[in-house]
Amino acid sequence: MTAPCSPPAHLKSFREVLCVSGPDLQRLTGLSGSDIQQLLTVAATSCRRHPPVPALLLHRRIETGLRLGVGCPVLDELLRGGLPVGVTELAGESGAGKTQLALQLCLSVQYPTQYRGLDSGAVYICTEDSFPSRRLQQLIRHQPRLRSDVPPSLISSLQFSDRVYIEHAADLDSLQVCLSRRVPLLLARGLVRLLVVDSVAALFRSEFLAADWLERTKGLLTLSSTLHHLSLEFTTPVLCINQVTDVFSSSGDSLGPASSGVTSGMSPALGLAWANQVMVRLMMRRLQGTVTLGDQRSALRRLEVVFAPHLPRSGRDAGVWREGVRGATEEGVRRGEDR
Repeated sequence: MTAPCSPPAHLKSFREVLCVSGPDLQRLTGLSGSDIQQLLTVAATSCRRHPPVPALLLHRRIETGLRLGVGCPVLDELLRGGLPVGVTELAGESGAGKTQLALQLCLSVQYPTQYRGLDSGAVYICTEDSFPSRRLQQLIRHQPRLRSDVPPSLISSLQFSDRVYIEHAADLDSLQVCLSRRVPLLLARGLVRLLVVDSVAALFRSEFLAADWLERTKGLLTLSSTLHHLSLEFTTPVLCINQVTDVFSSSGDSLGPASSGVTSGMSPALGLAWANQVMVRLMMRRLQGTVTLGDQRSALRRLEVVFAPHLPRSGRDAGVWREGVRGATEEGVRRGEDR
């Protein structure tokens, strides 16, 4: 039997793995003795090389009140002001609007603090697709429509394009070089206060086979440790975009997706090993139905808080427009017929 790529389901972290005896681990997992030894080795190595960020420190960072607003009152209310310091995951299927929201945050961070920005720039790391520069320019042109709360003179004075730094990482080595060398330099100079990785799953899915669970888990822990420490050292929100996988039901004779509503068939990629490293998990979903705003029509989306230490589990409907992502309950937005 192949050893799992994350701690057993009964044990939510590698530190918990180290608290269980070898025979009990065999009973819980069904692994062979040699696989148990491998599991204990990687658990000990990971806990030694990648000490967790203390929960009290994260709590204090959240309580400081620093938030990066999304630029939409409805979504900012959902997030109690926006993204906090720490690692936030935004997961969802293709076309859900994840990149749209990330680009919007890259512009929002450039506004002064009184407009829920951080008065700085953003670094956007692409790991699979090319950077959507045309969409970014469209969002910039329509900022006055999205940010009606900001004086037009201030919007026109901001050099949005010049403050979005784009990096491309084709493999894990180049991603680690980027995060350990170039990104800290930008942060230390105060040029950026937002880090986006789009997407975190792409490299791990392409570089590792199922049998490479040890190296895969080490890589995930190394990445999460780097992101957490960058976030805390420079008081910077980090947004990691993640893909999703189908969740299959084992009940009955069917192997189809689990059926308990539109949200049950998907789960964020990378499993428990990655989920344990994320402070806030958000899901972006594309729903049935449409919304309209003036002459624009959008497929209905929903942004949901899956877990966060400071937020209840809840969600808000939204649409994607020329000017960006806006809540479906905003003035002027109307619901359309289900498609």
